[in-house]
Amino acid sequence: MEKRRLGRTGLEVTLLGFGASEIGYQNVALPTVARLLNSALDAGLNLVDTASCYANSEELIGAAIGGRRTEYYLMTKCGHSAGLPFLEWTPEVIPRSIEQSLHRLRTDYLDVVQFHSCDAGTMRNDDLIAALVTARDRGHTRFIGFSGDGENAAYAVGLGIFDTLQISISVADQEALDSVLPLAIAHDMGIIAKRPLANAAWIYSRSGIGSYERPYWERLRKLKYPFLRDESPTAVGTALRFTLSVPGVHTAIVGTTRPYRWEQNAALLTAGRLPTADFDAIRRRWRAVSRPDWSGQR
Repeated sequence: MEKRRLGRTGLEVTLLGFGASEIGYQNVALPTVARLLNSALDAGLNLVDTASCYANSEELIGAAIGGRRTEYYLMTKCGHSAGLPFLEWTPEVIPRSIEQSLHRLRTDYLDVVQFHSCDAGTMRNDDLIAALVTARDRGHTRFIGFSGDGENAAYAVGLGIFDTLQISISVADQEALDSVLPLAIAHDMGIIAKRPLANAAWIYSRSGIGSYERPYWERLRKLKYPFLRDESPTAVGTALRFTLSVPGVHTAIVGTTRPYRWEQNAALLTAGRLPTADFDAIRRRWRAVSRPDWSGQR
């Protein structure tokens, strides 16, 4: 699979990374996680993203592929180790959270530790930022990043401290393309797209849609992209290729609980970047239909 340099970190990451929220929140059994992650590593994936609040995802990753640590880059997030929506933004908690993640993930270092959905007001606490920088200086993490959206993401990027930015980008979530990404690109940040498939919200019926997918489902009903009328694999491929064709995006984090789904998604990218005409058509439709309150979704 194609790799891209993750901004100023210099890490060469695969176009697709694995997002671990589903395996934690959906209580996936360890044997299934082991098959899922090991098959993905065997197929070439080299980026795994999780968070201290994703239930037992860190423990599952450590148990499943901790023995293959040199084969992949590992990112986690701090700030919610007790689980969402509990906030733990103090300089004392940050190092404890990172140490806990290291233990769970069965590693002695992380490649990126990210502040998780931290608001701009909280980030004005210099001691809090210093706690994350200290973790990097002590070798607990190679780089530091921010995961979030909207004004908070813009503030984090403007600080010039974070090496990476993880932000929502998809056919149903394009706020960041104009509001945050230009500044992140100017800072040579590694840009990681989260929710790059808009949760595949278009596949759900009105009665079957959940609260997590609903905002994108409602947006897509208004956007009415022609490509969503195609068969599912074609629609998934177009949506994913759109996200990875956004200027500045280096990788897209996709979660799954199904072994070999990562390889299926990777196969959809063999066609390369989305043709310029198709990309521009999606952008024009977004500009014509989107509303001011269609902000980035956490």
